[in-house]
Amino acid sequence: MKKYYKHIYQIIVVTSIVIGMGLTACTDDIEGLNENPLRLTEDMLAIDYANVGAFLPQMEQSIYYNTSGESYKFQLQQNLNADIYSGYLCPPTPFRGGKNASNYYLVDWFNWPFKLGYENIMGPWSEIKKLTYESSREFYGSALVLKVAGMHRVADLYGPTPYSNYGQGGQFTEYDSQKEVYEQFFLELDTATTLISDYYEEYPEAKPIAKFDLIYKGDFSKWLKWANSLRLRLAIRISNVDPVMAKAQGEKALDNKYGLLETNDEIVQVDQPLQGHPLTDMAYSWGDTRMGANMESIMVGYNDPRLSLFFAPATDDNVVASADTYKGIRYGIDIISKDDRIGYSNIGEYFSLENTYQIPWLLMSTAEVYFLKAEAGLRGWANAGDVKENYEAGVRLSMEQWGVNSGDIDDYLLDDSSKPIDYTDTNAPQYDVAAVSDITIKWDAGSSNEVKLERIITQKWLAMFPEGAEAWAEFRRTGYPKLLPLEVNYSGETTIGQVPDGEFIKRLPFSRDEYNSNIEGVESGVEKLGGLDNAGVRLWWDTGSNNL
Repeated sequence: MKKYYKHIYQIIVVTSIVIGMGLTACTDDIEGLNENPLRLTEDMLAIDYANVGAFLPQMEQSIYYNTSGESYKFQLQQNLNADIYSGYLCPPTPFRGGKNASNYYLVDWFNWPFKLGYENIMGPWSEIKKLTYESSREFYGSALVLKVAGMHRVADLYGPTPYSNYGQGGQFTEYDSQKEVYEQFFLELDTATTLISDYYEEYPEAKPIAKFDLIYKGDFSKWLKWANSLRLRLAIRISNVDPVMAKAQGEKALDNKYGLLETNDEIVQVDQPLQGHPLTDMAYSWGDTRMGANMESIMVGYNDPRLSLFFAPATDDNVVASADTYKGIRYGIDIISKDDRIGYSNIGEYFSLENTYQIPWLLMSTAEVYFLKAEAGLRGWANAGDVKENYEAGVRLSMEQWGVNSGDIDDYLLDDSSKPIDYTDTNAPQYDVAAVSDITIKWDAGSSNEVKLERIITQKWLAMFPEGAEAWAEFRRTGYPKLLPLEVNYSGETTIGQVPDGEFIKRLPFSRDEYNSNIEGVESGVEKLGGLDNAGVRLWWDTGSNNL
């Protein structure tokens, strides 16, 4: 499929930085570049991975996508699907006349996660493989970690995906089942950790990819920890549907000598001072995203000390009862006018336009890893550690990540009475709804395993903000945190919708572009999904039971 080979060639940008010439140039016309008398020769480019280095930051920047001036792509990749469906955020904007993703009227916006995944993750990975597989395998190992990190998000949105047959030519590209894709993820992480560790053990001080690595500046010890942590995330993801494979892969991650993410200076985040954070445009330039009602119910109910860091107080005169009133928008309602809720809580000042170039793009927090370990312990996996200790460490690390003082953290962990609160909408009282959970914060060793899991996932959900893709996946897998029900569901008005009333959306329908260019491939994916391509179909790992 020709569209799979569309890449963004930015080699000259990075290599000119490397040699300190201060030049910036970018072109898709490689033949034209060859005629430039001032160009860098192939021999020059080959020094320090310069012939391939630009593909690495392209992959890093595309998992949680943003390039300056292209925030709309992130809006369609994540903000208008997973950020809403996770319960994190909700638009005040009546897109498409009020029928849109927020009330399950599904349209062709859902091409973008697929498109960006294949053009900006799989495409660069393919180039890196061709250029480094035989000669610079430590570089290839890093690209494999990025490939898994990016493409598991795509698989977790759609289900079956074209993966093992990618780039092999032919009349169409067949889709792998989600189980087959996950099996390949684990094999690729095996390869990645072997390639990186072989190099790291021989050259422990070397950082050959530092010039291009926007995450760890070439520190392979941290790359190995991330690879192990990513394996644990994927193992937990499949724990309900394939507990044998999950346990084997989870224990492999827990037992690896290089360990998991342990401290907040190992958080997986993309630092890029030349690119703004996409949420600043969504929130502050366009006014297209606001606090979700579920965030209000849980964070206000918990008196969570991160609340004023995640979100700003409401400015709507109808809802402001005091200077610190926070108000979220409930998704699954009719949004008639943007003016009705534009004054509800924006995301916090941390994400403001003034800070946009200083905000890293979060891919995986260390706090998440401790919650993964807590659940692994709950499931009886070896080397997971004490469940309570990991749960509390996850809470503490998240709070510290956001600068909360230790005394407030201690008080929070001892709180055994605060619960999610009822939601009220002063501007539309018909959307008032009672809280759907009474889960508290303090660890209770005497509670059932299901209640323990709800407590773990609720705090994990808070700790992963604003990474809505992972939060939505975990909600679908576990049912936690419990989210407020929809009042308005327009999914039945489109053939790709079909989410039954009283249920939540399960997946994104396959890309409309794929139906146009790879119809036989998509049909193979629909078959492996069970015969229907709509938003009400559960993914492979979404069993409806937590298997505890």
